[in-house]
Amino acid sequence: MSDETQELTFEAALAELEGIVSKLEAGELTLEESLTLFERGQSLTDYCNNLLEQASLRVEQLTVDGEIVDVSDMT
Repeated sequence: MSDETQELTFEAALAELEGIVSKLEAGELTLEESLTLFERGQSLTDYCNNLLEQASLRVEQLTVDGEIVDVSDMT
């Protein structure tokens, strides 16, 4: 993962990933451009998944008895 990726917020990384998906789905790129974007998308996906995993662990640590609390149960 590049240093550039690690400086992104989750929201910024997800927005960039959504843009990449849109470009790839449009099918107007060269093979090389598609591969480059695909690789960037993989990096962003890994980064976002890592952030989500870290957030999940933090939530688990904050809940009573280490149980995962379903957010819908809190409303």
